[in-house]
Amino acid sequence: MDTTPLGSWNDGAAKRAIVDFVTAAAVAGSPGFVAPMDRVAVFDNDGTLWVEKPAPVQMAFVLGKLAARLEADPSLARERPYRALVDRDASYFHALNEQDPDAVASMVDAIGSAWEGTTLAQYEAEAARHLESWRHERFGVPYSGLVYQPMLELFDYLGAHGWRLFVCSGGGRDFMRVICEDTWGLPRENVIGSAPEFAWRDGVPVRRAVLHGPVAIGPGKPEYVLARTGRLPRFAAGNDDVDVELLASAQFALLVLHDDDEREYAYTEGAERAHATARREGWTTVSVKDDWKTVLKERSDEEAPE
Repeated sequence: MDTTPLGSWNDGAAKRAIVDFVTAAAVAGSPGFVAPMDRVAVFDNDGTLWVEKPAPVQMAFVLGKLAARLEADPSLARERPYRALVDRDASYFHALNEQDPDAVASMVDAIGSAWEGTTLAQYEAEAARHLESWRHERFGVPYSGLVYQPMLELFDYLGAHGWRLFVCSGGGRDFMRVICEDTWGLPRENVIGSAPEFAWRDGVPVRRAVLHGPVAIGPGKPEYVLARTGRLPRFAAGNDDVDVELLASAQFALLVLHDDDEREYAYTEGAERAHATARREGWTTVSVKDDWKTVLKERSDEEAPE
């Protein structure tokens, strides 16, 4: 099949490994052949598809909601994460960014309570209003300008070779579904992530305060993928420690290394285990600095897949 070969990728080991794998997977009878029904590719979101520093895009939306609740009910300041908001506790938010289980659990509980009883339509409208005005503090761009152009091209390349694409993130599934079609060209049903239980009330679904299953980090990622698709991924991409289990479940694992502090950010915190596992297992690693000609580039309507 004749496809555009990842134009924003430099010709190097990472690009060659991707092309070799995808090409072999499409050739029946080759040692690397992957049957069409098994061509499932799964991507993490924060730090893999778009910029996650200085905090994930969803964080401002969540903190704004919690701040409003705290203003309405100051007694909430006695408990986490509201106490961290009042005290400006940087250590808590650092633990949250590192996806410390205790910090994450307290935030999940707060999010559940904050939107309990909200209809899906109400939640999505609230998220859309927030995203319409939100801009990145360093780059000054909306969320759509934070997406990695090389990853959009990888979506197109895999799709042209018969791969079904999914996003699986520890972030909120319903938050990502607000932007997935316009930003990634993916249907809503191909977005997997942490999500609440819903209850059917008066003819509409409303959010409950409890999660539907575990948070989609670590082992939760392949568990969610298997539950959603009935298969484990053959191709997976991630960038930090909570993606290790997802990457280990795939035939081809792609790990993004953030090492470009001029065009994006350079950091290794929260990815030490992922880097060590990549070296040990021979995963394909992508250097933002060395492997991507372009990092941030907003896709035009004409470039979106049909």
